[in-house]
Amino acid sequence: MIRARTFMDAKTQSHSNAELNWWIFMRISGLILVFLVLGHIYMTFIQVSESDATFTAVVGKLANPAWKFYDWLILALALMHGSNGARYSIEDYVRTRPNRAWVKGVFYTVVGLIFAFGTIGLFSI
Repeated sequence: MIRARTFMDAKTQSHSNAELNWWIFMRISGLILVFLVLGHIYMTFIQVSESDATFTAVVGKLANPAWKFYDWLILALALMHGSNGARYSIEDYVRTRPNRAWVKGVFYTVVGLIFAFGTIGLFSI
């Protein structure tokens, strides 16, 4: 795991290119997620009045493929960003390798199911 604040520190601490790529991904995805989620909150709760926020209005908005992709992008990035952060915690707190493998296996299965159900639910509208 890389515990660096700058790219050069991360480059010297990384044991593999994969860890360095995940370190870069966490910074970029976090920044992108801030803007995606703030845009989602603005368009969902501020731009639309409470009386207009009905089920049919949401389904009508999601009839547009661009909105589906926007919401799917939030789902995918949030799950990847969060699961990578949880991977760091699992590697820190689960000491033995067999236990770590079981915990990661169960965790990634749950994340995969959440992603599959979220994608199916989003694109079935």
